Amino acid sequence: MKRIAILLAGTTLAFAPAAMAQDASQTAPATPDAPAAQQAAPAAPAATAPATNATVSDAEVGQFATAALEIEKIRKDTATPEADKGAKMASAASSAGLTSERFNAIGQAMQSDTALNQRIQKAATDKMAAAGGGAAAKQP
Repeated sequence: MKRIAILLAGTTLAFAPAAMAQDASQTAPATPDAPAAQQAAPAAPAATAPATNATVSDAEVGQFATAALEIEKIRKDTATPEADKGAKMASAASSAGLTSERFNAIGQAMQSDTALNQRIQKAATDKMAAAGGGAAAKQP
């Protein structure tokens, strides 16, 4: 269980610089021919508000655990160039259903919110058991 906590904390910290780079690329100056919707990109208040156990839904806990486990795989992948890992990590969070801002907010909150940390650890443990259990069940 402690290994999962360390893994999730490390994943959050490893992902933060990638998300910041992703945010910087998303706030590039608008071109004259870009649609108005793309030009105005203020951050949503929920994305920047501090997350707490009370404000993180069960669905977000599951999404965070899914993204964190995938991001950990990307972080450890020696075949992927370091320069490409940030985009892959941001994509993993997005694929799990979280923006990089929300992923980072939840990750930061879990550092100081014991109840949230425990919820995320349980979700990650359940996901890892399900992935490992499915493979083990197929072996004779």
